[in-house]
Amino acid sequence: MREVIKIFKAFSDPNRLRILKMLEKKPLCVCEITSILNLATSTVSKHLYLLREAGLIVDEKNGKWVNYRLNLEPDQIYIPEILNLLSTWLPDDKVIAADREKMRTTDRNKICGF
Repeated sequence: MREVIKIFKAFSDPNRLRILKMLEKKPLCVCEITSILNLATSTVSKHLYLLREAGLIVDEKNGKWVNYRLNLEPDQIYIPEILNLLSTWLPDDKVIAADREKMRTTDRNKICGF
């Protein structure tokens, strides 16, 4: 039961839902997510930690970047089902649409300071 509770707690915050909806489209680094959400890096890092602990996302080092993506190979049987449901949620939400628009113009090379 503990694992399922972690999943639902992860879904209980609007910013974590926004992150998951962004990661449906493509992997992102912390700087990109921070820029799109307009939150402090520490806040975004905490959200990413909770999503990772719930098994919903994974991170991968790619050169100088740490990219976050949806967990497509989870240990828990619930994750694929809930991520599949997530893909059908909020299709007309204005905030999610605005986030996706920001994703198109966000350039990690300009915002991450590398």
